[in-house]
Amino acid sequence: MLERMRKNRFLFEELVKRDFKKKYKRTVLGMLWSLLAPLLNVLVLMFVFGNMFNRHQEHFIIYIFCGTLIMSFYTETTQGCMRALMANAAIFTKINVPKHLFLMSKTVQSFINFILTAVVFVIFCIFDKIHFGVHMLALAYPVFWMLVFNFGVGMILSAMFVFFRDVEYLYSIFLTLLNYVSAIFYPVTIMSERLRFIFYLNPVYVYIFYFRCVVIDGFIPSPIIHALAAGYALVFLAIGCIIYKKCNHEFLYYV
Repeated sequence: MLERMRKNRFLFEELVKRDFKKKYKRTVLGMLWSLLAPLLNVLVLMFVFGNMFNRHQEHFIIYIFCGTLIMSFYTETTQGCMRALMANAAIFTKINVPKHLFLMSKTVQSFINFILTAVVFVIFCIFDKIHFGVHMLALAYPVFWMLVFNFGVGMILSAMFVFFRDVEYLYSIFLTLLNYVSAIFYPVTIMSERLRFIFYLNPVYVYIFYFRCVVIDGFIPSPIIHALAAGYALVFLAIGCIIYKKCNHEFLYYV
């Protein structure tokens, strides 16, 4: 795979540039939307749920921002990857290039947006008097595994979308549900302690929880959380790779 990536490096770089430019084409604010969109989401959630949960959660705005930061990264990457094959069918039906290249370009473009949003996140942390220490370097761990996880989920979705266009509509409903079950705007303490394990069955919540532990609580999560973060990513990546290997030639007949 690495050898093929080197051979197609130019195409990959051009795809990333094209996707990034296309995202902000004909917008007045351009890249500023990468900063404004999550910020506005945080402010809306603060306005709607602030009075309800603010009393029970320290650094409530950072608590929400951790959730929206991760969820936005997941949503943008997976939705972009889901449509990647269909959007680039004119290329890979004529030229023999690795199909996962189009998904990787979407993942990188979303990661750039994630980094831009993270700048605003850091500013909010400074204003909220969050302690910055060496422990913050641990955030590289969930970010890396989330890149892998998003890419794996994107591979599965993109393959399903080629064969079943209904996936796009079903996935939008699923994302709405995921937003509510990922404890983005409410503390998990509202659920009884013996049922809280249910949250850890949600991979996105695991990455959100890791961020909150490091940023808000100032400690690195347990080895179990590390194992879950890596395990979910590797499982979904493996499933995605198996599907692509099995359906690689079939894609040509359905796009």
